[in-house]
Amino acid sequence: MSGPSAIRLLVLGAVRMHGRAHGYQVRNDLEFWGANEWSNAKPGSIYHALKQMAKQGLLHAHEVAPSTAGGPPRTEYEVTEKGTEEYFTLLKESLVAYDQKMDVLSSAIGFIVDLPREEAVALLKKRVEAIEEWRAGVLEHYIPEDGPGQLGHIGEIMHLWVHSADAGAEWTRGLIERIEGGAYTFSGEGEPFVGVLAEDQENPYATGEVHPGDRE
Repeated sequence: MSGPSAIRLLVLGAVRMHGRAHGYQVRNDLEFWGANEWSNAKPGSIYHALKQMAKQGLLHAHEVAPSTAGGPPRTEYEVTEKGTEEYFTLLKESLVAYDQKMDVLSSAIGFIVDLPREEAVALLKKRVEAIEEWRAGVLEHYIPEDGPGQLGHIGEIMHLWVHSADAGAEWTRGLIERIEGGAYTFSGEGEPFVGVLAEDQENPYATGEVHPGDRE
């Protein structure tokens, strides 16, 4: 069974922050967040996700007349009630799913403040528990302190995974401590941090690459 999808979470979250957004705005936001570097949020994937989720009823597609005369109509997307449910499901799963790729956790951290502070902390604690449970299971068969042993250099693979798990747990504990200490503005606490670009705001991290879907 596949885990939560980073691209779906990123796209839903970006559209939701705008209220209504067209494909180029979503792409611009994800580049602004650096998601094109740490995830599979390439232009083609973004436009595909928008169209796919509109078909699935997670987004509502509005045909909007372009601002410039004579241009093709542009599609603006809005998150539906079903899309909002999917968004929060993906967000919560992604915070706990320690065995997924880094882009899943990275995407979830970008939207973590959409949750109440206590819920965010509870989910992150579940993540630490899951990592520790996985580590205990591995150490029944493999003890990194003894070196690779009979596995030769293949033993370095488990060494890598255990080390990564330990680093992940340590980082998560640090984040829990910062959140419990009052860092950031969470849901219900006041004006949230604005992490998206206004329509006419230039993206300092833009790639400048033109994609056929940019008019959509």
